[in-house]
Amino acid sequence: MNLLELFCTVDDFCYWFLPEMNKKLITTKNQRNRCGRMSTSEIMTILIHFHQSGYRNFKWYYTKHVLKNLRNEFPNLVSYSRFVRLTPRCLIPLIAFLKTTYGECTGISFIDSTSIAVCHNKRIERNKVFDGFAKRGKTSMGWFYGFKVHVLVNDQGQLLATQLTPGNMDDRKPVPKMTETIWGKLFGDKGYLSKKLFYQLLENDVQLFTRLRKNMQNQLMQMEDKILLRKRAIVETIIDQMKNISQIEHSRHRSPFNCFVNVVCGLIAYSFQPTKPSLVKQYASEFALLKQN
Repeated sequence: MNLLELFCTVDDFCYWFLPEMNKKLITTKNQRNRCGRMSTSEIMTILIHFHQSGYRNFKWYYTKHVLKNLRNEFPNLVSYSRFVRLTPRCLIPLIAFLKTTYGECTGISFIDSTSIAVCHNKRIERNKVFDGFAKRGKTSMGWFYGFKVHVLVNDQGQLLATQLTPGNMDDRKPVPKMTETIWGKLFGDKGYLSKKLFYQLLENDVQLFTRLRKNMQNQLMQMEDKILLRKRAIVETIIDQMKNISQIEHSRHRSPFNCFVNVVCGLIAYSFQPTKPSLVKQYASEFALLKQN
């Protein structure tokens, strides 16, 4: 999606969403109604486009690319410091816009989580920006201080649900809320092993499949489900693209709300990728052979 298409999509969303949001905001007698120099849709477009641009640093992207090369597209640009101060006001519209980019459930879903470290482990005690927000957590890669992004995708690589939680939250806790709108089979890693969670999801027509721990007895499983469980790495590929093509993780944040905006924009940018990791294209021959047998 090019910049013009992105702006039109965001602007159409803001056209109907912002008036509805403003109706529900708490008002005061001294509230200012003056329009800003840049519209909310312009700010959102720039924030999302950063994750599609290939730049690794937003300040460099804004000062060296936006201010120099995108003057015609955005004639009312503000300074970098002013733009950073305007960013938090876009958080709620961005979250709502993210939900409009979700795909549809196909009956085959994959779930996983990834860490979002906000600083190096040696600087945890000195980090004051995320005090009260970030928590210490542990993954297979070790300890970190920050948040977790939980991602639910279908077999076409489309996002179905996402959630940002403190780093110390159990991976299984957000699952019931995230799976409210899906059905069929759900595949996850060993971190989602739970008999209670299995039966809880089964009541909502969702069957959970996970790998077993070494000390657990093997269980019978259909060959198709075994193949799909081995293809669970698709969600890890998606997370890798969110961290390396998009920039949902870095340790330069000076505001927790700007951090949340950055994560949400990275998820939106992934949703607009023209090609996504997909089981439909990569493993169609395996499933066709399985059906013949």
